[in-house]
Amino acid sequence: MRTYHCFWLLFWAGQPHQSFLTPLSKRTSGFPEKEKVLVLSGNSRQDLHRSKRSWMWNQFFLLEEYTGTDYQYVGKLHSDQDKGDGSLKYILSGDGAGDLFIINENTGDIQATKRLDREEKPVYILRAQAVNRRTGRPVEPESEFIIKIHDINDNEPMFTKDVYNASIPEMSDVGTFVVQVTATDADDPTYGNSAKVVYSILQGQPYFSVESETGIIKTALLNMDRENREQYQVVIQAKDMGGQMGGLSGTTTVNITLTDVNDNPPRFPQSTYQFRAPESTPLDSPVGRIKANDADVDENAEIEYSITEGDGYDMFGITTDKDTQEGIITVKKALDFESKNLYILKVEATNTHVDPRFLYLGPFKDSATVRIQVEDVDEPPMFSRPAYIMEVKEDVPLNSVIGTVTAQDPDAAKNPVKYSVDRHTDMDRVFNINSGNGSIFTSKPLDRETLLWHNITVIAAEINNPKQSSRVPVFIKVLDVNDNAPEFAMFYETFVCENAKAEQLIQTLSAVDKDDSYNGHQFSFSLAPEAASSSNFTLQDNRDNTAGIFTRKTRYNRHETSTYFLPVVISDNDYPIQSSTETVTIRVCACDHRGKMLSCNAEALIHPTGLSTGALIAILLCIIILLVTVVLFAALRRQRKKEPLIISKEDIRDNIVSYNDEGGGEEDTQAFDIGTLRNPEAIDDNKLRRDIVPETLFMPRRTATARDNTDVRDFINQRLKENDTDPTAPPYDSLATYAYEGNGSVAESLSSLESVTTDGDQDYDYLSDWGPRFKKLADMYGSMDSDKDS
Repeated sequence: MRTYHCFWLLFWAGQPHQSFLTPLSKRTSGFPEKEKVLVLSGNSRQDLHRSKRSWMWNQFFLLEEYTGTDYQYVGKLHSDQDKGDGSLKYILSGDGAGDLFIINENTGDIQATKRLDREEKPVYILRAQAVNRRTGRPVEPESEFIIKIHDINDNEPMFTKDVYNASIPEMSDVGTFVVQVTATDADDPTYGNSAKVVYSILQGQPYFSVESETGIIKTALLNMDRENREQYQVVIQAKDMGGQMGGLSGTTTVNITLTDVNDNPPRFPQSTYQFRAPESTPLDSPVGRIKANDADVDENAEIEYSITEGDGYDMFGITTDKDTQEGIITVKKALDFESKNLYILKVEATNTHVDPRFLYLGPFKDSATVRIQVEDVDEPPMFSRPAYIMEVKEDVPLNSVIGTVTAQDPDAAKNPVKYSVDRHTDMDRVFNINSGNGSIFTSKPLDRETLLWHNITVIAAEINNPKQSSRVPVFIKVLDVNDNAPEFAMFYETFVCENAKAEQLIQTLSAVDKDDSYNGHQFSFSLAPEAASSSNFTLQDNRDNTAGIFTRKTRYNRHETSTYFLPVVISDNDYPIQSSTETVTIRVCACDHRGKMLSCNAEALIHPTGLSTGALIAILLCIIILLVTVVLFAALRRQRKKEPLIISKEDIRDNIVSYNDEGGGEEDTQAFDIGTLRNPEAIDDNKLRRDIVPETLFMPRRTATARDNTDVRDFINQRLKENDTDPTAPPYDSLATYAYEGNGSVAESLSSLESVTTDGDQDYDYLSDWGPRFKKLADMYGSMDSDKDS
């Protein structure tokens, strides 16, 4: 017979609210006993078989957030192999085993050591096994069971936002959607009502309402006006447990703003406005500002102003200032106090953006009356015309009146006016004006051919107040009279061939007239009376303002007469008739059989006297070569280097300049002043260099003198810099010697001549020890010592 072993998992049901068992399988036989047992039988090598027990359990519940001081009891493990002698040991593994869940290895009791939170982990899967304590071998197969954390209502609803912001148009209907709020609950939504959230409104009634299940906020009051109240703060509560007593809750704030709609028409704060404007106000200048108030904002408050009626409808205009929404009244036409001093206007203000939904509230416009008083000012005289045009004939006598200008004071005082001509517009003083009546007359002769139009300016000023003056342009046109005789259009000088035939055309003449002809010029040509009968030529008038000169005889001899002068009379047909006599010069020339001129006394007309092109080019080249030679010669002379006065035996001036002049000793002050080198402050700036020929005298440069205690290095650097920048220095390298020892040398003077101050300062006996080469010196100085001793 097969032997079965059973492993019991016992749960004590006698402790309420700590653990709960849930049956998962069907009841097999009998009724459940007081102890719920999970029975598994078999061994590791055989399949598990259900033992003959009342119930089988594989999961149970454990309350979260246990607040007791002792460990929370979970259940008990028990094996049918356990004889109570301590030979078996119970082992627990899986989620939280050994840390969160512990087991008594002797009794099999399971306990929870910590507070459990379903929101952190809702289910734990564990495995239990009984093993032989001595061998460590399992006596029962491993059993798996589930511990499910039972939820309690320990989390309040949380809104997705701390603060909601929403806006709706003012005057909205009841039930208009505003915004939807959402709250979530971390509790288990499948167990009880811990996560069932209900919304309610705590603050914001009676203006708004909220749907309890969806959290949608709607308007609850009709015609909420932004102009009365713009901001609303609504507090919404979310409560779990379906809103029942004891449920947890959370709140959020909803800021609701009413946006503007055009539900208010513009209104003038007063019905009548009064302004004053001087009659001298320039055009388009502002007279005053008016403003209609509109309770709306932004584009709903934009206003358009217009003048609808009034006696100043065409005198004034009105525009809208977009920044301030004011109506600016401006002058469209010039004001005149004497003509009209009061204008009454009706101004209308209208909204530019009208909402048709609110037309029932009335017309969205308003009107007001504007009274404009024109003030009198002292105005300058006013001319009767903006400009004057006058005409005068050019032969008019002097002091003849050519026209009159008129101006008067527009003020009520009617001050007298005097006239004058602006001499900047009439520099030659051709015209003058009567200061009393404004009549303009000539003061110099006129000439249309010289100047057709004269544009002058007349000034009218009040006698009592000359500052009040005005100007008017006067355009004077000089009319033409026939005072100029016609003349040749050009200078005519022609020739005739010696072999010319009679009645041969040799020249065509034309004429011009400076005068103006309204019907066109008509000129007539004829020979002067003195030449009409004896002339060798004839003149034919073509009746088209031209005339032709013809030969009268067959042959001409240039040796007898080389030049003919033909006087021609030209007349016009205007009144008075003007005529002039012009002379045509005709030269007789030799021609070939085709009539081509070969030579005549007037050869300059055909062959200009001069040289050939080749000769001209040769002469030009010679001149250029000569100029280049002169320029090069001058340049070479300028580039010649300065020759030194002292010529060295060996030309090594690129390196050293030597001076073979010993000078005249200390008495010679014209050679080289050595004292200058020893005493820099004694430099004579007026002395010039004597080693080169002074071609150009440069102004001497004054250099900074070295101080008495200047170091030798500073002195040499200063002299080197002066030589580098000296424009009178030779253009080649030179050697400059500076005999300057300085004043502050630590070694003092090295000269043997000044090395001792007295004869007894030194002992020269050591010279005799230096050998025969120094015997002479030893004798000299030794004898000096002996002399001194004696």
